[in-house]
Amino acid sequence: MVFAAIALAFAVWFVLQRTKLGLVIRAVGESPRSAHALGYPVGLIRSACILFGGAMAGIGGAYLSTAYTPLWADGMVAGRGWIVVALVVFGSWIVPRVTFGAYLFGAVSLLELSIQGLGLNVPSQLMSASPYIITIIVLAVISRNPALIRLNSPMSLGQTFRSGE
Repeated sequence: MVFAAIALAFAVWFVLQRTKLGLVIRAVGESPRSAHALGYPVGLIRSACILFGGAMAGIGGAYLSTAYTPLWADGMVAGRGWIVVALVVFGSWIVPRVTFGAYLFGAVSLLELSIQGLGLNVPSQLMSASPYIITIIVLAVISRNPALIRLNSPMSLGQTFRSGE
């Protein structure tokens, strides 16, 4: 599954950086009005990107409930989705950085098991909370420089688009 995730991250990077489809997606993210003026269906492209993101989240949830923890329990995700949102900000919307951040936070999550295996006396609650603590620290450090966050973020992030305007 690790190799599949790396291959998928590479494929996403390749599509976004090296194909016409990626150029169109980035154009819609930067300036939907300009993309619409060029004849691209902005609503359809945005919806397709949201569907792709939802499908990836669904695959992650399926992996979580079948392989990572082979049972379903209420609250199983435990806020990991917010870590993903923080990863995108941490990675400045750049695929290799986001991938590195995902593996970094995954390694911190698995550190709990390694530390227990070594027999070190660290409270399990602290180790369970460590990915969230690191997320808060990273976001606090990054938020000190708002220009860094805006540098690579899509210009139309969070803005609605209506084709009649």
